Parts: sequence; C-alpha cells; structure tokens
Amino acid sequence: MNDKDAMKLRRWRLVLGAAAERNLEAMSGGKGLGLTDDDAVMDAALAAIYDETFEPAGQGGGGARSAGLGKSSPRIAKWLGDVRSLFPPDIVSVIQTDAIERKGLKQLLFEPELLSQVKPDLHMVGTLMALRGQIPEKAKDAARELIRSVVDEIMKRMEQELRRAVTGALNRRQHSPLPSANSLDWKTTIRRNLKNYDRERSLLIPDKVYFFDRTRKSKEWTVILDIDQSGSMAGSVVYASIAGSIFASMPALDTKVVVFDTEVVDLSEACAEDPVDMLFGIQLGGGTDINKSVAYCEQFIREPAKSLFILVSDLYEGGNQAELIRRLGEMKQTGVKTICLLALSDDGVPSYDENVAKKLARFGIPCFGCSPNRLPELIEGALKGMDLQALAERLGR
Repeated sequence: MNDKDAMKLRRWRLVLGAAAERNLEAMSGGKGLGLTDDDAVMDAALAAIYDETFEPAGQGGGGARSAGLGKSSPRIAKWLGDVRSLFPPDIVSVIQTDAIERKGLKQLLFEPELLSQVKPDLHMVGTLMALRGQIPEKAKDAARELIRSVVDEIMKRMEQELRRAVTGALNRRQHSPLPSANSLDWKTTIRRNLKNYDRERSLLIPDKVYFFDRTRKSKEWTVILDIDQSGSMAGSVVYASIAGSIFASMPALDTKVVVFDTEVVDLSEACAEDPVDMLFGIQLGGGTDINKSVAYCEQFIREPAKSLFILVSDLYEGGNQAELIRRLGEMKQTGVKTICLLALSDDGVPSYDENVAKKLARFGIPCFGCSPNRLPELIEGALKGMDLQALAERLGR
C-alpha cells in the first residue's frame, strides 16, 4: 500500500467513524491507519454529533466519553473550539446546525458564554428566531449580537447594489429640459440624431441633446414585501426583511413589510428602524394563511401602476386557496407589478406548491427562486416596467 492509499484509508476512517476502524486496518496490510493527534480530535468532534452508537451523557447512553458532549458547558465550549479550529467556516455552520437538530444541544443558544463562541451564520439566526421566546434573559444580549453580526454582513452585501438598482430605475425613467453634463443621455442623443451624421467630416451634429431627469420624487413607488414566516422559509425571511429595511431607508419608496403565518403582523414601522429589532419581531413556524395576508396588503395599493408587490412564500396555503389565486390575479390585472419569490436565499428553490404556482403563472405572475445577489436586477427590471415573466426566465438561466 502506497502513501496515497494510506491517506485514502485514513480519510475513510474519519468519514465512517470508529466502527469501521477494524475493517480498515485489515485493508492496510498491517500498517495501521496512522491517525495523527489532530485527526483524533477531529474524529471525536464529529463522533459527538454523527456517531449514532453514542449518546450525550445524561440521556441514557453509554459509549466512549469523547463521543458525548454531555450537559457540561465546559465540554460544549471545548467542542465548539475544536470544531472552529479544525474545519472551514461553511463546514462549521453545518456542524453547529446538526448539533442542535440531531442532538438537541440548545445549550449552545441558552448560555451567553457558549453563544459568544458560536460561528454567526444565517442558519443560526433562523434557529434563534424560531426559539426567541425560549431564550433566557441572560442570553438575549449575546443572541442579539450574533444576529447583528449576520445582519451587518448581509447589509454590506446587498445595500449598495439595491440602492443602485432603485435609483437607476427611477432617476432615468424620463428626460429633463435642464442640461447637465453628468446627466447626459448619450445613447438616446446618438440614436435620435443619426440622421444628422455628416459623412464628409465624420461628425455627428445633434440638433437636440437629451438629459436624464435626476430629481427624486418622494414616495414615487410603493413596494410591499409580504413574507411567509413558516419555519421552512427561515433564510428567505432574513434576506427579505433586510431588503425591506434597505428599501425603507430610500425616500423614493414607500415601503411596507408584512409577515404572516395564520396571523398577519405589520412590521412597516420596525423595518425603518433597526433590522435586528424587526427580526426579533418575527416568529418562525406555525400555519399559513397567505390569502389573509394578501388581503391585508391590498390597503397599501393606492396607485397600481406605481406599486410593486413581492410575495415571499412556498405557496403552501392553509387558508382559502381559490380566493388567494383570484385575489393575486385581480391585483396583477389592475396594473400592480406582482412577483412570487418561492425563495430568496442561496440554497436554491425549496419544496413548493407547483399547482398554485402554475395557476399564478397563467395570470402573468412569475413564481421562482431568487438568490440575494440577483435581487437588485429583479427590482430594477420591475421598476423599469420590463416583462416580469421574461425577466424571471432570464434570472433563472
């Protein structure tokens, strides 16, 4: 067995766990697996979550001590430190999430000293939002700081491009009689003056120069984000809420943010303040009454042609499905730019109700998943009056 084969066996040992060690050693031809000290630490960290033959102490399990986290804060703290030192950040996020879901290790969230060691990520924010009513008072500040670090990172990622998309769409929709070098519309000026091209001198001599209107109108458009806060939509809820906060800070937009399960909660006031406070006002989980929330949002539509309605939902309706489809169809027919985002996340499109999506598509309402980095293009296209079905298809490609 050469060095390459030995490395493969060692990696398989780490993947399969201690139960496979005897068989793998037999395959090594008596040379052993040669696990290093770091390999042993990594093996123990993974076994604590993924080795089903061991259970955490205090839950009736036996097995090797290294495989159980137990209920001791120092033991969990050491495990967190090992995980963060041995694995890249994206893998750390997966392991932390699995620790909570597979082993019920909510100690990670309920002890400030442990919570401060957790790697901040979107999944952890979703978990905190779902458990916000159970977080003890002593851990709330640490939970808020974890959420803030994730929110700040997403804001940096999204804010500049979303602002550019909105201002680009609204400020360049019409021309102004007031000349300004910075606002010169080169494309229109050249296109409309091609008839004045002087071939002898190879010069374009315009008889009219066009300038963009750079003035901003206050509350020129109404943007409504109607967000499904069911547990499966956690990542989309976070991204959509932060997008709502960005929109709310722009004078040209009258922004409304509504979240729903079987009840409707209007967060329009909160979205203009601190997005962390807004996220703490969201309760993930529960049933779903989409029709009820859409009916609530209709009150905000005063000028349909200048209204953008974005439903963020997987379309699993627990309320009146027929009424929901009719209501959204009528909204689209009045001139409201209407979009359904099945997901606003980096994780792809989740399970969704294909039957409802197909019925909405017949009304010209596109239903698709959108990653956060493509959202600015979607918003700009909608505000510019582009064909939303064609835009959705292009974004999908």
